[in-house]
Amino acid sequence: MTIDGNAVRLTNLRKPFWRALGVTKGDLLRYYGAIAAALLPHIAGRAMVMKRYPNGADGECFFMKRAPSPRPGWIDTCSITHGSGSVIAFPIVNDRASLLWLVNLGCIDLNPWYARCDDVDRPDYLHFDLDPVPNATFDDVRACALTIRDELAALRMPAYAKTTGSKGIHVYVPIVRGPTQKEVWAFAKGIAFALAKRHPERMTAEYRIAKRPANRVLVDYNQNAWGRTLASVYSPRPKPLATVSTPVTWEELADGASTDDFRIDNVPARIATLGDLWAPVDAKRGRFDLAPLLKVKS
Repeated sequence: MTIDGNAVRLTNLRKPFWRALGVTKGDLLRYYGAIAAALLPHIAGRAMVMKRYPNGADGECFFMKRAPSPRPGWIDTCSITHGSGSVIAFPIVNDRASLLWLVNLGCIDLNPWYARCDDVDRPDYLHFDLDPVPNATFDDVRACALTIRDELAALRMPAYAKTTGSKGIHVYVPIVRGPTQKEVWAFAKGIAFALAKRHPERMTAEYRIAKRPANRVLVDYNQNAWGRTLASVYSPRPKPLATVSTPVTWEELADGASTDDFRIDNVPARIATLGDLWAPVDAKRGRFDLAPLLKVKS
């Protein structure tokens, strides 16, 4: 089909991607086409790590970094030098055509680089991945997210939440671009350990699985490290209900919103009604400036 002037070949549209739900690969492509206007501002200009599910959510997946070849000439790439010295050209999703081309490769969720391609070592947000340790519940995760919101507000740091589409919640802080990935990671680590120290009965920042206390929520700062990625906003996840990583208001979380409330079958209508609740994360105004704090620390 022709999308915004580019010819995109879409294949195996009837292939089951969530067999129990009767959701096909074509349904996944239609979902992404429906929400593209809200999604694209948050992933455009960033390298995309491909997590491919050729046989759908019930099948095996594999990661792929380098843009496949052959590929359409209108697919942009972002070349990033890795520690080994190798240079990897990642695909970039800048428009609906490149979005559907990528999803057609079997990418259920999208995993963009934190920093934009014009400066891949300087992120424009930091985040905390709240993940329940065994025996903790989503209620515990929700309570921790609300506590973290209050703690960040005391530091005058804006915070926005989205469900992960899996077991947890992502809390994002939009920042002024400037500090390096390592500096952002170190700052997030400091915040995570401070939170765990202030709320030891509920949170942990212990990254070693064997040493994590039970019944806690992991405040995972390590996903801010160079080269790590999280599922993007509005990404469906390979979970039984085809849940979607969805922005939520703090009021919705306080009222008991849960992961299963947001699915591939209802998120497009939610966006049509509420608009893009994630827009402030990508806005130029209202970003937190880490640089003065890093100078004081040094």
